[in-house]
Amino acid sequence: MSKLYFTYSAMNAGKSAILLQAAYNYRERGMEVMLWTSGHYGADDAAQMGEIESRIGLRADAHLYRDETDLFEAIAAQRKVGQLDAIFFDEAQFLTKAQVWQLARVGDQFGLPVLCYGLRTDFQGELFEGSAALLALADDLREARTICHCGRKATMTARMDEDGNALTEGDQVSVAKAVYVPLCRKHWEEALGR
Repeated sequence: MSKLYFTYSAMNAGKSAILLQAAYNYRERGMEVMLWTSGHYGADDAAQMGEIESRIGLRADAHLYRDETDLFEAIAAQRKVGQLDAIFFDEAQFLTKAQVWQLARVGDQFGLPVLCYGLRTDFQGELFEGSAALLALADDLREARTICHCGRKATMTARMDEDGNALTEGDQVSVAKAVYVPLCRKHWEEALGR
């Protein structure tokens, strides 16, 4: 039985770069991987393919998933077409609870490793639906670490406005370009005026 993995962190910890490096390692060994990323923002609603891009410039084409995507069926269909050795998900915080269960079934029924990478919490310190389900169901949890401006481990993410002020309200998922800053809990609370 293969595992469902969840690598989580605050913003700017290099999750996408870690994902792309791991996918490259599989491919370098002659294995086939399937890459997925969120189609919830910045993509044409009809688009089936998108791109995973890291801040350091690594990138790869990826399938887009949305709330209505049946991931178990999509992966099952891909297995019928050819070899498939691992599945990778970027922006996994945007998965629905039902989709996380589908990915657990992919591991359990197909014996494929499913590696998910995403944020644990939003800018208000609340769990994303996908992250909550992954924390509950994943066989293996890993934290990718980044640091606050003070040098301590950043576990929180602040959403900043154009004047550099931390936002305390708004939609959990915003399609507007915003600046996200990784902070330790102490500096996150200070930024939000708590």
